[in-house]
Order: sequence, then C-alpha cells, then structure tokens
Amino acid sequence: MKRISLIPNIITAFGLAIGLFVIFKVNMIEPGTGNFEMVKNAVLLLLLVALADFVDGAVARAFKAHSDFGLMFDSLADAISFGVAPSVLLLKTLSLDHGTILSFTVATGAMIYSLCGMLRLVRFNTKSIEAKGNIVEMSIQNKNFTGLPIPAAAAVAVSTNLFLLSPYLLNFVDISNITRAITLTVINIILGYLMVSRWKFPSLKRLNFRMPSFNLAFFTVLVAVLFLYGIFYYFSLVLLIISWVYIFIAFVLSIIRLIAGKKSKTLKDFDPDDDDDNDQLNF
Repeated sequence: MKRISLIPNIITAFGLAIGLFVIFKVNMIEPGTGNFEMVKNAVLLLLLVALADFVDGAVARAFKAHSDFGLMFDSLADAISFGVAPSVLLLKTLSLDHGTILSFTVATGAMIYSLCGMLRLVRFNTKSIEAKGNIVEMSIQNKNFTGLPIPAAAAVAVSTNLFLLSPYLLNFVDISNITRAITLTVINIILGYLMVSRWKFPSLKRLNFRMPSFNLAFFTVLVAVLFLYGIFYYFSLVLLIISWVYIFIAFVLSIIRLIAGKKSKTLKDFDPDDDDDNDQLNF
C-alpha cells in the first residue's frame, strides 16, 4: 500500500520539477528580453505540469491513495508552478524602468495574482479536510469549485501573455510595451479576484453526455482534429480561446442561476457561497 501511495506523489514531484525549471530558466534572462518563442516553450512546459496535476489526482483516486501529505504536496506544487511561474514570466517579458510607477504597478499586479492563488489553495485544502468523510460535501466539491482554480487562472495569464507577443496579433496591431504591461496587469488583478471570490466554476469531472456512442465518437474525433490543427498552426490563439471560454461558461451559468432566482432548482450548484466566519483571516 505504501508503494502504491508513492505513485501520485512521484507524479506531483515531476510536475513541481518542471515548474521550478521554468522559473529558474526564465530568471536567467534579462527583463524585457522574453520573446514569443521563449514564452511559448515555457507555456508548453506549464501545460505538461497541468497534465501531471490532472494525472496525479486521477491516479490517487484510482488507487485510493489519498493522504494529507499528498494534498499539501500537490497544493505546494500548484502554488509554485501555477502561482509563481506565470508572474515571473510576466515580469521577464516586459521592459520596464526600475523605480517607475508602471514597474511598481506591474509588480503589484503580479504579487496580487500569486498571493490570491495561494490563498485560494489554502481555502481549497481547508474545505477538503473539513469535507473528508462527509459524502454530501465531497459530492458538492466534485461538482464545482469555489473560486477560479489556479491551473485555469495560470492558463489565462500565460495564454494572454503569449498571444500579445504572437506574430498573428502583431501583424495586425502594433502593441506597445506600456499597453501590454497595463493589459496584463489588469488581467492578473482580475484573475486574483476570481480565485478568492465565491463564484462557482464547473469541474471537468461533472461533464457527461447523453448521446449514441457513434455520435459521441464522431464528435470527439472532429473536435480532436480541429484542436490539433489549431495547436499546430494557431497555438497562442487556440490556447487563449480555450482558457477564456472556461471563465465565460462559468459566468454564464452563474448569471442564469441569478436570473432563475433562489427558489428555482436550475443550476442551484452555482449559487455563490456565503461568507464564512471560518474563512476570515485573523492578524
């Protein structure tokens, strides 16, 4: 049993090593010298980290190898790979003069993103520990997330950064360094808010389709072909659309829930959580 429980932790360690590699590698370049190819390689590595993050959870569930150590280790890895790496990537792709208001604003936005990401992980761990053994609470957690998951936030942050550097965009629009800095800073602050907010975001585990197997197979192949074509030829654009669509879907579902009203059972899982005294930070 101990040998089996090591497997998800080894996968987590693999993802953490990749996240640290991205941070260390990006830190070796001068600020402002990060180009499209460098950011693209970093994004590809972070996508590999996201895959490892998904696999270690699936393996832990398959082997029933959940543990408090694994939960904390996984959150620590996520904090570094998805909380710190996107901020470091942001700062290294912008050419900013030290001591200016713009550089201070950008650094503040990056810090807000990283701090909110870590607070979101702490809240998730606390809720997971409280829900342990409670079938109802565990079922609710499997259906959706309270606050934007940090891997999704990282996908939005790095995909937007990559797209603003992409040749596809620059062929049509000439984006200045200041415009890019302000845009990415605002997005980082918004992502920080979404991560610590009470808004509900759907879990991929709740996806299910009721259709004939042949139709499902046909649409799966079609989507896979379109996705691969887009990844090979329009990587930055496809990644940008996919990452933002997740947030858009969550807001549409929440708005439908608000319109339906509290008395309706339509999308009741997407009611924003009420404030909980246990979530208040005491200083």
